Amino acid sequence: MRTSEKVDFSKFGNMFQENLAKLILMDRAYSDQIGEVLETEYFETKYLKRFTNLIYQYKEKYEVHPSMNLMASLINTEMDKEDDLVIKQVRDFLIRIHSDPAVQGEEYIKDTALDFCKKQKLKEAIVKSVRLLEKSSFDEISDLINEALKLGQSNDFGYHYLKDFEKRFEIKIRSPLTTGWKTFDDLMQGGLGAGELGVAMAGTGAGKSHILAHLGAQALKNEKTVVHYTLELSETVVARRYDSCITGVKLKDLNVFKDNILEKVKDIKGTLIVKEYPTKSITTTAIKNHLSKLKMRGIEPDIIIVDYADLISPKKSYGEKRHDLESIYEELRGIAQENSCPIWTVSQTNRTGYNAELVTMESISEAFSKCFVADFIFTLSRTTEDKNNNTGRFFVAKNRFGPDGLIYPVKMDTSNVKISVEENSIDPSAVGKNAAKEQKDMLRQKYKELKQEMKGDK
Repeated sequence: MRTSEKVDFSKFGNMFQENLAKLILMDRAYSDQIGEVLETEYFETKYLKRFTNLIYQYKEKYEVHPSMNLMASLINTEMDKEDDLVIKQVRDFLIRIHSDPAVQGEEYIKDTALDFCKKQKLKEAIVKSVRLLEKSSFDEISDLINEALKLGQSNDFGYHYLKDFEKRFEIKIRSPLTTGWKTFDDLMQGGLGAGELGVAMAGTGAGKSHILAHLGAQALKNEKTVVHYTLELSETVVARRYDSCITGVKLKDLNVFKDNILEKVKDIKGTLIVKEYPTKSITTTAIKNHLSKLKMRGIEPDIIIVDYADLISPKKSYGEKRHDLESIYEELRGIAQENSCPIWTVSQTNRTGYNAELVTMESISEAFSKCFVADFIFTLSRTTEDKNNNTGRFFVAKNRFGPDGLIYPVKMDTSNVKISVEENSIDPSAVGKNAAKEQKDMLRQKYKELKQEMKGDK
């Protein structure tokens, strides 16, 4: 005698089922969609059945999708008669979601689970249709099949003001990564977060690439996976800058202290991948493809560094450089969101930013509109005197997380990629006064030299 097929998610495995339950909690639109065809009995384990039941019971009663914080309360109040082991499993599962809300293979899980559930509903409709066929109830059969086919269709019309009420009161999980500068971390509420784009601007030779090496090295030391794209320097040159930044050994002395460097870096638990592309040879598609290949090898980036965005070619040329650059920055931010990690890049200033005492947004090269895309922008100003004295200034030009328009003195030694930011900001007017004084001194010196030359001619 043939036994009936077991109808549940068991063939997909427990990880698939946990991720599906996670998506039902985290994605209200998908929860509504699959809820039309889902039976919680499809889940193989009792704790996942109970977990999803809590979600749908609350939605049915209050017509609002529960938040993660609310789920914690529901577990305490609605599961008091449940077995202690199940309560513990449900609570532990919620804790795991809170610590890691991301779902790998999200689209596959959504499509596969939805397809499975829709097929079950259609099978049920066909079985009922057999009985109706004996009565020649053709209209009822047609209605039954059509209704089954309609179930589970996408009904995501956007953010629902009432159904998504809880969502706007959730604390967003940004998972920020430190910059290594406490001053900036405080301004950015911990650093640059998942899906966010940070941009450093500076003139030629000011030290843009050193800033990116510093930011990458901080993440590496914090056991993160760093993927560093370079379109200007070779892979080994970039890696040597990481060596110098991490160990403090000057760039010119790296070969001398090779063995000592290896001893210091070999115990670092973070991962660094440096990928070199020729200038203007790639679009953001190449970066996406490279990241996909890394993921196939189990390498998931925690932070992406691009040195630098202005050297990427647009996927589609708009005829004007400013529009091309705007498109590139938008695509980079999209990559940050797709990979749920921050992206840091740098941008070249125009000629007014070269040797300026203070670089502002007015000095941004070509496309001012790319500033609208970035979440955090700061500039580096270094005059000739600054370079000789290992000093400079950071100007916070844009900050979605807090105050901007602030100027901070910087200690910057490019010989060993050592960059530090002082805690106290300086008065912007003082910078202007210094610039005016320097200009007067320069004019005075020029005047003296000119007078000496005139005397010599006589």
